[in-house]
Amino acid sequence: MTPPVALPRLPAAARPLVAFAAVLRANGFAVAPEQTVLFLSAVQLLGPRSIEDVRKAAVATIGPPFERRDTFDALFDTHFLGAVGEPGADDEWQPDDEMKVEEEGAGQEILIGEEVHETGREATSAEALAVRQLQPPDDSGTLRRFVRDLPDALPRRRGYRHRRARRGSGFDLAASLKAAIRNDGEVMALKRWRRSTRVRPVLLLIDVSGSMKQRTDANLALAHALVQGAPRVEVFTFGTRLTRLTTALKRRNRTRALAIAADLVADWDGGTRIGDALETFLAVPRFAGYARGAVVLILSDGLERGDPAAMIRAVRHLAARAHRIDWLSPLATGQDYRPETEGLAAIRPFITSLTNGATTAAICHHVLSIGRERAA
Repeated sequence: MTPPVALPRLPAAARPLVAFAAVLRANGFAVAPEQTVLFLSAVQLLGPRSIEDVRKAAVATIGPPFERRDTFDALFDTHFLGAVGEPGADDEWQPDDEMKVEEEGAGQEILIGEEVHETGREATSAEALAVRQLQPPDDSGTLRRFVRDLPDALPRRRGYRHRRARRGSGFDLAASLKAAIRNDGEVMALKRWRRSTRVRPVLLLIDVSGSMKQRTDANLALAHALVQGAPRVEVFTFGTRLTRLTTALKRRNRTRALAIAADLVADWDGGTRIGDALETFLAVPRFAGYARGAVVLILSDGLERGDPAAMIRAVRHLAARAHRIDWLSPLATGQDYRPETEGLAAIRPFITSLTNGATTAAICHHVLSIGRERAA
């Protein structure tokens, strides 16, 4: 009989992380062993700088259902923070000493580290956790025309299925034989087929940091219109963390969809760590698959305060998967615009275009022109 193989002992730092996956499974969450390994890898990738980085890694890799997110957060707080309460309850916990809590009216904002810039023009690496109510400007006419023209304007790719065609690239033998039977075995004409086409998927990444606060509401309204008008769209926001909003934006009522999206995002108007967010996106196989062959639209000013090497590396890997990357910046309002940051200047060879993203009309016009450029 072969003696049992001794398994390596887990490091002390990894034991609480593995135990959290067991806690989730005990409470009805479907957590595969591969997701536990991804969770450990994501925590290692993020640092982590705080317990919220661990929470971000858990949400990104384990992917709790939207309807059970409160239970997930309660289990996380109970396991890592020692919070007392039943899963799903509104547990409260005291912030660390370095966290600064400010109250304005009914809202509450937790600031970590240095002060957040309120001008909307400067980037910071600080993280702000806040609740925000989205109030998009009245661009109903522009968005209505955008949704109407979008299905025919998106770029397409060849699919794997075939359809009949008068002048196809191949012969449909089955259809030709059926036609011959109807003509007493005489082959009057050979039927042809050609490969069908499919609309390319769209991946929309929206910067919600403090330097983009003047465009955040309008960009989220545009994201809702894009999800409603195109068949395959994925929407993520990033600032100091990564948040998937696709499910929330699938609701047809824009006001309700944006209200749900506002509750999901926690890093409104905070710092800018584009490289870390994109690397977290690529580290999750399910998320990275959304970029394969897709049209990637990034709505950001590119004012990265983190390591520019991480941003350059992430964009290079993203470009290897995507069909094209279009970076729409509110600062690129003229033909003579030149990137102001080291990271944005370095990624210029990996992106298809760096164009104007200052208005909803300009973004809609660019998205609608992508398919026409390809056809031309």
